[in-house]
Amino acid sequence: MGGGAPSNDSVKIMPDIKAPAACISKSDIRTAIDGLDEELLQIFARRQEYVRRMAQLKQHPDEAFDAQRIEAMVVSLRGRAEQLGLDKDQVDTVWRALMSGAP
Repeated sequence: MGGGAPSNDSVKIMPDIKAPAACISKSDIRTAIDGLDEELLQIFARRQEYVRRMAQLKQHPDEAFDAQRIEAMVVSLRGRAEQLGLDKDQVDTVWRALMSGAP
C-alpha cells in the first residue's frame, strides 16, 4: 500500500521488553520505553493505512468528518482509559490529535 506505511504483517511487537518490576536501572526503563514507543509508531502507521483506505472509500467530501462518531469514540476511549488506570484527559488529547489528521 502506498505512503510508506508498513503492511499489517510487518508490525513487530517486542516480547523482550522487561516488565516494570523487572527493571533494575534507569537504563532498563529507558530501553523499555523506547521499545514501546517503537511499537506505538508501528501501530500508528497501521492505523494510518486504514484511515487512508477509508478516505478512498468515502463517496462524498462531507463524509470526511463525522463529529458524532468522534465524540462516541472519545467517550468510549476515556472509559477504557479509566479502566486501565490511565489519565483520561491525556487519552482524549492523543486520540483527538490522531483523528484530527484523518481524511
